[in-house]
Amino acid sequence: MESPDRIEEENGEDEMWELTSQNTKSSSAASNSDRDRRHSSSASASSSNINRDNSPGSNGRRTRPSVASVASGLPTVREMHDRRTSSQASLAVPERPHVSSVSTEETLVSSKNVLTNFQKVAARDPGIEEDRIRKLSRYNTEYLRQKSVYNRLIDWSDGPHRCLRNQLLSPILSSCRRPPLPPKEDLLGLARHYYPARADLKVQVCDFGLGRAERHEIALGQVEEYWQNKPDWVDVRWIHAPLGLGLTHSSVEDIFLHDGQRGREFENGGNAEWPYVETEVLNLRSHKNFQEMRDVYLLLGGFKELQEELDQCSFQNDENSSLQSDVEWRAGHLDMPPSFWTLVASDMPWQLSEGLAMGIRGPMEGLQPISRHIDQQMIATHPFYRDSHMVRNIFRCFHRSDGILLTLSPMAGVNFIDKKMSQHLSEPTHAIVDNENASAPGYVFQAFADQGTSTWHRRTVEWFLTYLITEVGVTPHACRQGFNAPSIELAYQSVIQDLKRRRYAPWRKNETVKLVRDYLACVDELATVKQICAKQVSLFKGMQQDVRKFESEDNRARKSPDNPQGETMQARIKWALNMVKQRHDKFENLLMEAQQSMEALFQLRSIEQNELAIVSDSQNKAVLIFTGVTIVFLPLSFFTSYYGMNLSTITNTEKTEGYFWKLCGTIAFIIVLVVTLGATRHYLRRLWNGRQRVKHHHSMA
Repeated sequence: MESPDRIEEENGEDEMWELTSQNTKSSSAASNSDRDRRHSSSASASSSNINRDNSPGSNGRRTRPSVASVASGLPTVREMHDRRTSSQASLAVPERPHVSSVSTEETLVSSKNVLTNFQKVAARDPGIEEDRIRKLSRYNTEYLRQKSVYNRLIDWSDGPHRCLRNQLLSPILSSCRRPPLPPKEDLLGLARHYYPARADLKVQVCDFGLGRAERHEIALGQVEEYWQNKPDWVDVRWIHAPLGLGLTHSSVEDIFLHDGQRGREFENGGNAEWPYVETEVLNLRSHKNFQEMRDVYLLLGGFKELQEELDQCSFQNDENSSLQSDVEWRAGHLDMPPSFWTLVASDMPWQLSEGLAMGIRGPMEGLQPISRHIDQQMIATHPFYRDSHMVRNIFRCFHRSDGILLTLSPMAGVNFIDKKMSQHLSEPTHAIVDNENASAPGYVFQAFADQGTSTWHRRTVEWFLTYLITEVGVTPHACRQGFNAPSIELAYQSVIQDLKRRRYAPWRKNETVKLVRDYLACVDELATVKQICAKQVSLFKGMQQDVRKFESEDNRARKSPDNPQGETMQARIKWALNMVKQRHDKFENLLMEAQQSMEALFQLRSIEQNELAIVSDSQNKAVLIFTGVTIVFLPLSFFTSYYGMNLSTITNTEKTEGYFWKLCGTIAFIIVLVVTLGATRHYLRRLWNGRQRVKHHHSMA
């Protein structure tokens, strides 16, 4: 049976052939209205010819069926819709007890539909949107105040007073003196603004039930109350805490698993030593905010005047029964001080050059040395990503058999790339989680905010964990908003093309060194992203085996799905695995292209150096001849000038030859000294700044 598209194509050719045949037979003097009338009636005329005779036409061609004859035998759109509805109704399973009946259109939630349909699964409540706008307004006001304190701190630390010239002029000019340090209260507020106390961290609690979903924002100091029990209508309770790998992270996960029975273990997808599911997530942070976080941590971390008050506020508002005591015990066991700055160090995102975070076993491995230096990433040379900095964060999931899921990750960047990314980057880190257009966790809640667990294939914590980890693990991407912004793959492709163009630019001093450094930075970034993608591919392959095991266990136990039309865990993981594989292949090709381009650069510069060496050899020969002549006549010039001097016979002077050498020798010494200092000024400046830095460190200690 031929496809409908093929039938329509042949029918269109038949109709055009019949119209051409009729126009050939018509008179050339016919009016335009007659031609229009014949065109409109061609289908019916050809239909009557077919009914009359099926023999070949007068011009030797077999008569073909017309559009009208074929269309009359095809079903209409309404008939096709009725047939599809009746077939779906015949395949529907009986309704489960105590479960409301929902239609297929309401229950079908697949990754393919989510990616191709750019409408939101659930619309944002206007009241919630207004509340979010008010929160952003309050944050912007507070941020401007803290930004002023930050600028004064930077001026005190890295201002122009640090240079040697200003230090010499400081007793004379007040503008060259060191600005005063901000007050102690302002410094304490600055530290708490960028690094909230552990008990005051904002934790998201999301409850999902049949046809219902609720969301709460609590403090970490109240989290134990929410994971010890959940309401009866809740199928799954999701608790998300913005904690990185550190002391607090280890205590929270240990207490959570101790308070309940663990869920079904992901033995292949989880860690080899501990069966929890984790993935490393790439996200985009504001470059300015990332630099401010590092400056505040390193500049304020050395002030002993602030240490005591900051340590006291870490768990000042803690209402949990065992969190603070567990953190203190763990710190003593690991020989780590439970100070404020040790606890908040886990909030710092990892740069691409700081290794891989997946597979870390303890809090000591999760804390990396922090420096004020931020890598100059090549993706930031792309105009769309100029204000962003790509960082890495671990995302860990712990679930229990009572339907409670705990996720821990300091990820507070942009996951979904769209044209408003600069606006998303300007939002506070704790508020991005509420923005489903930028954050993957925020999107997951909004996806089920309207219908709750009604669309889930199985209303279990394992199904939701699979959905969440696949949604978060494939980010960042530009699929959610319909590719209205360049993806990171396209951005790196543009960067590599720009590097290729720079290879053929006219030679300039130090340009080749800078170009090679840019190539190396690009290669390092691409290699890191490729390794992360490879880790994610391994994770999803292992989860596929675990999910098959879960399905076989449910089938043996005769546990039917809660919603047969819903998306299965296997389908969800298959979608995520394909996404990650495609990204891995793209970055592998980009890495290979960058490496080949860098090798071509080395070959090109090698050829240029050979040509320059040939030209330089001819120049060296000319200089050699000139140098030989100069060496011969230089002693003669010196002796003739020296013995030709006769100061005693100079008229109108009583000065001797000794006076001449005193005057000229002093002037020559001053000239040589000034030239030497000017030639070594960069080395002397680095030496002076190093000593001042050591002196400043000792003064703070």
